[in-house]
Amino acid sequence: MGEQATRRILVADDDPVIVRLLQVNFKLEGYDVETASHGEEAIQKARDAHPELILLDVMMPGLDGWEVCRRLKEDDGTAGIPVIFLSARAQDEDRKRGLELGVVEYVTKPFDPGDLVGLVARIIAGRRQASDNASTEPTRQA
Repeated sequence: MGEQATRRILVADDDPVIVRLLQVNFKLEGYDVETASHGEEAIQKARDAHPELILLDVMMPGLDGWEVCRRLKEDDGTAGIPVIFLSARAQDEDRKRGLELGVVEYVTKPFDPGDLVGLVARIIAGRRQASDNASTEPTRQA
């Protein structure tokens, strides 16, 4: 079997306790974890590190998660990276706004780190499966 590709994620949150909690939990599961503490840094790290998935806090100083997500989705280099919003805001309007921006999930704080690791693993595995299927399908000429 081929070598296991590195599973790299980006955690963007201004709360160092949450960043450390996620970093420890994901590293224990074999993930390479990049971190960012504000929006501009999150955008730059997403462009530089090419993570398979981004965990993005909605409420951050400077550029908030809404604006970071909008910019990532408008950039051809980062548009395809799935984003999971992490937020203490649990209103339906916020969830709807997140989905309209293209996030794959909206997780409210507090959350169970083990559940979040499982969710991320399922999303990455599903994307890899879809990518494998697409690359093995014969191309059709019109």
